[in-house]
Parts: sequence; structure tokens; C-alpha cells
Amino acid sequence: MSSGTEYPERPRVAVGVVVVHEGRVLLVERAKPPSAAQWAVPGGSVELGETLAQAAEREVLEETGVVVRAGRVVHVFDGITRDEAGRIRFHYVVVDVEAEYLSGQVRAADDAGAAGWFDRHEVEALRLSEITRLVLRDIVGFLA
Repeated sequence: MSSGTEYPERPRVAVGVVVVHEGRVLLVERAKPPSAAQWAVPGGSVELGETLAQAAEREVLEETGVVVRAGRVVHVFDGITRDEAGRIRFHYVVVDVEAEYLSGQVRAADDAGAAGWFDRHEVEALRLSEITRLVLRDIVGFLA
């Protein structure tokens, strides 16, 4: 029986957090699989007994040092990654929420290799996960 994130017995619930402040979006460079070396919105697993809003606020603080207030759900998706043998290595059901910046200076921490605020032009040059690109472009209208 596996309770870890790799080769799970069932999907894990996770949250992604879209924070746009003064024309810039908060992004982190993932340091661990399944999205290592890709830029994405901050987020992570929802802990037992935690609401989506609580998880969103905690994950942003842990990964970036920024305090936010979680808002509405903007997107939900399945993140499923298989290994070479076709076995499911990762399976997350991710709920993306918008959040309002409250305070804090960005610093990468926890499982974020890097973190920062990026304007539209800077985002275009980043190696974004496909889901992050979709959310920023189609859901919140940050990218053209």
C-alpha cells in the first residue's frame, strides 16, 4: 500500500493558486517530479482536514513566502503521469483557484526551485507546464 505521491493507490487532491498582482503573475519553478524544471502556479497537495482555500493559502506561503487570500475556483483538471511500463506514476486531481495578494516578499522555498513575479512578456519566455499556459491564457486571460 503506497501513501506517497509516486505510484499511488488512488488520486491525490491538489490545489494550484493563480495570483496576479500589479500586472504580474506569481510563478514557481518546480524542483520535483512530475513537473520538475517547469514553471507553474504555486500549489500542492491538500492535507487531511484542510479546505481548498486553506491549502491554497498554506502552499503559496510555504513555496513563496507570500500571504494570499484564496478566492473562487477557476479550473479543475487531472494530472496523470505514466512510467515507461504504462503504470500510473502520479495522479492528481488539481483544483486551480484565484487568490488575492495580501503581503510578503517572494522567496523560493519548500519544493520550489525558484519563484517570482512575472509580467506577460517574461512569462512567454518561461518553460511553462501546458496546464499553466492554458490556465493563464484561457481561464484568467493573462496570456494572449
